Amino acid sequence: MRGIGRVLVIVYAVMALGATGRSFVQIARAFDQAPLAYTLSALSAVVYIVATLALILSGRPGWYRVAWVAIAFELVGVLVVGTLSLTHPSLFQHPTVWSQFGSGYIFIPLVLPLFGLWWLIAHRPSARPAEILPEGPTA
Repeated sequence: MRGIGRVLVIVYAVMALGATGRSFVQIARAFDQAPLAYTLSALSAVVYIVATLALILSGRPGWYRVAWVAIAFELVGVLVVGTLSLTHPSLFQHPTVWSQFGSGYIFIPLVLPLFGLWWLIAHRPSARPAEILPEGPTA
């Protein structure tokens, strides 16, 4: 992985660390104050970790699909949580990584999955040619 792909993985790794740290502190300090928001922060951390690993391993069988699922889930999560945090602020009295479309993270959570999906489209793993079997009877 080179160039923009490497930058993408680094940004995902930073988001994974940030979301993990944030959710850990939120859950340890005051989970009872905002269980939905803090659970969503933990979920976003898991999604960023899975997306980071899947992008790194996206050239291997199966991991490309895992990357697609994780990043598409991330985009849906950002859009749903972002919308709900604006339309139903009582649900999100405490901020999450994805609330207000990631405004607490300079909107990186909103833009990152778009770049991630673009990168996956542009860097599909090449199909491996079928192995040539020797002709003739097999023993």
